[in-house]
Formats: sequence, structure tokens, C-alpha cells
Amino acid sequence: MAAAKIKKGDSVVVLSGKDKGRTGTVTQVLPKEGKVIVDGINVAARHRKPSQQNPQGGIDRFPAPMSIAKVAVADPKDGKPTRVRFEEKDGKKVRVAVKSGETIDG
Repeated sequence: MAAAKIKKGDSVVVLSGKDKGRTGTVTQVLPKEGKVIVDGINVAARHRKPSQQNPQGGIDRFPAPMSIAKVAVADPKDGKPTRVRFEEKDGKKVRVAVKSGETIDG
């Protein structure tokens, strides 16, 4: 299995869809489905009828999973989307932004 290029806590830019160009933080990665959940992006609404647990009812809004292919890591230097490569620094494998050469973590 290849190393994860997008991890929980990363700042990402949406490349396509209704939220194109928006930036958010990854809250969860679902590697088996190839999806990520980004805070405040791809928000779905579910209309709930009043029930015993929720007597008020109403509309629940929550971020829905989206394809990993639709997001790219934001460059630490300028916040624009960039690809990620792996390099070894001080004997550790670190992620590096292809555009600027900045390390993303570590």
C-alpha cells in the first residue's frame, strides 16, 4: 500500500465541484473508499422529522465525504494547490510540496 499523501489535519484546496477553489481542513480520511471529509466543504442537509430524541426536528447539516481526487494539499507558502512527493530528511520520510519545495510535515 502506498503512503498517504493527504492526512487528517492537512489544509486542502477543492479542485472541482460546487465548492471549487475553497480551502478547508481534513477532519477524516477514508482510505478504503478513497474519500476524505473536509470541514465546511461539501455540506449535506438532512431534513429530520420531530422524534423522541429530537422533539424540535429541523435540518441537520454535516460535511459529506468527497473523493480524494477532488482535493489537493494547499502549498504552505502561498495556499495554492500542489502535488506531494516524499523525501528523506535526517533519516525520516517527509512530505514535500512539489511547487515550492517546502516540507508539509516534520
